[in-house]
Amino acid sequence: MQTTKADGDRDSAGDTRRGFLAKVAALACGGLATVAPLAAGVWAFLDPLRRKGAAATFLPVTELTAVPDDGVPRQFAVVSERIDAWTGFPREPIGAVYLRREKGSQQVEALSATCPHAGCFVELEADGRCFRCPCHNSTFTRDGGIVQPSPSPRVMDALECQVSESGAVSVKWQNFYTGIADKVARE
Repeated sequence: MQTTKADGDRDSAGDTRRGFLAKVAALACGGLATVAPLAAGVWAFLDPLRRKGAAATFLPVTELTAVPDDGVPRQFAVVSERIDAWTGFPREPIGAVYLRREKGSQQVEALSATCPHAGCFVELEADGRCFRCPCHNSTFTRDGGIVQPSPSPRVMDALECQVSESGAVSVKWQNFYTGIADKVARE
């Protein structure tokens, strides 16, 4: 049997079409196989950016017996587990507070140790009469009020404080925006 030139052209054209369709099918399958892992990677990358900040919670700071009732503020570290994007840090200091209570009182007052001006840690003067920020010299009274002249736009940030029946002192820990007159919590 003789093959005509027209039959050979058809076979060649059929092979070309079949080859093209096979390549298109391979590309489609490969594309579909990479979409799921690519989407999962993008989701994992953007996940920390979508999360809202944790709401303020009460964190245990110390025992009532560690806060003398002499009206002088004492600094205590605020310790908690922390998650920074994808990394978890177990039980580490996340900030500090000054706690004080008056003579005979079981109620504890808490002030954030972060200066509302630029975010530096304030220090209690050696005589215990006032707080001073070492960065820009903001000065505050023992109860957190501003001593003028001061670059701080507001008083020291007070925090909610609870004392349990067992004597554990907990503080509702929050960070606030610095450099503004209003006390606005960071999320």
